[in-house]
Amino acid sequence: MPMPERSYWLDLFTPQTWKEFQDAGSSVSGFRESRWSTVQKLQKGDYLLCYLTGISRWVGILEVKSKPFRDNAPIWKDENFPCRVRVKVIAELGFDTAVPVKELKDELSAFKIAKAESYSQAWTGKFRGSPTKWSQADGEAVLNAVLAAQKNPIVRPVDPNKLKYRPKGIETKIGLVTIPESESTGPSGEADVEEPKDPTAHTEVQALLLKLGADMGFDIWVAKNDRTKSCNGIKFIDLPKLKTALPVQFDDVTNRTIELIDVLWLQGNAIVAAFEIESTTSIYSGLLRMADLLAMQPNLNVPLYLVAPDERRNKVIEEVNRPTFSRLNPPLSGVCSYISFSSLRNYLDQVKSFAKYLRPEFLEELAEDCILPD
Repeated sequence: MPMPERSYWLDLFTPQTWKEFQDAGSSVSGFRESRWSTVQKLQKGDYLLCYLTGISRWVGILEVKSKPFRDNAPIWKDENFPCRVRVKVIAELGFDTAVPVKELKDELSAFKIAKAESYSQAWTGKFRGSPTKWSQADGEAVLNAVLAAQKNPIVRPVDPNKLKYRPKGIETKIGLVTIPESESTGPSGEADVEEPKDPTAHTEVQALLLKLGADMGFDIWVAKNDRTKSCNGIKFIDLPKLKTALPVQFDDVTNRTIELIDVLWLQGNAIVAAFEIESTTSIYSGLLRMADLLAMQPNLNVPLYLVAPDERRNKVIEEVNRPTFSRLNPPLSGVCSYISFSSLRNYLDQVKSFAKYLRPEFLEELAEDCILPD
C-alpha cells in the first residue's frame, strides 16, 4: 500500500518568535488557542512551512514529530501559543539568507489568485492563518526553494528595523485586531493633542518621492494643499512631470480624497502607487484618507504606502490594524504597507545614479507589510 503524501502547513513567525523558538531548542512549534481545531489535524510527518511576517521570507521547514498537545511551558515572551506539536528541523536559514516570498511568485497559487483579484496585495490573504493547510504543489515549491537556499545561500541584507517587535494582536469576532495604547500624557495629566507635522522631514520625504517618480518616467501628483511648498530651493510646482489635474476615472468625492494624498505616481490614467507621509503622533490623517479611498473604491488595484519615521513603525502597524480598518473589505492591512524614512533615504542614496531604470516593483522589497497573522 503506497504511503500517503505528507501535508504541508503554513507556520507563521515574527523574527522575534522565530528567535525564541530557536533559543528554546527548535523542538516545539505553537499556535493560538483559537486554532486548536485546526492544529489537531496535524499528523506526524507533515511539514510546516516557516514564514517570517514583517520581512516576508521563508526561513525554514519543520517536520511534525508528535500528536498535537496543549502546554503552557514558557517559550515565547509576548504570547503563550499553547496548542503545540513537537518538531524536527529539516531546513533552517538565517534572516539574511531566507527566501523572499516574491521569489516564488511564479510558482505559488497565492500570486495567481492575486492576479485574478481586484486589489494588488490579494496574495497576503493566504498568509493570515497559522496553521493553514497548503496544496502539495505550493508546499513542494516552498520546500525546494528553502532546501536550495540552504545548499547555495544568497545573502540579501535585512533592514534591522524590520526585525524588531511587531504589535501583538487581540482575537475578536471580526478577526485579529490591535487596540493601540494611548500616547504619553502632558504635564496636566491630559492626553497630548496631535503634534503638527515636522515640516522639514515631511517635505523632504515628499520631495524625494516626487523626484524619484519623475526620474522613473512617471507623471507625479503632490497633494493639492502642498503645491506651494518647496525643498532645497526647488518649488514643487516647478517639478517636471507634475500634473495639474487628476485622471478622470473616479467620481467627484473619490477624486477629492485622492487629490489630498501626499504623493501619487501616475502612468496615463492609472495610479501606479500612492504615498501618505506621516510624521504626526497619531498617524490618523493619512490612514483615514487611505481608508476612505478603499471604502469608496474597494476594487481599486493600487499599492498604498505609509511612509513614516522609524520610531513610529509599531504605531503605524497598530493603527492599520484597528477594528475600524480591519472591517474594510479588503482590510486596510492587506493593501497598505509601511516604509520607514531611513529605508527610503538609504535606498535612494544607492540608486540615484540609475533611478530611471527602476521599476515600481522595487517598493515591494523596500516596504513592510502590516498584516497581523491570525
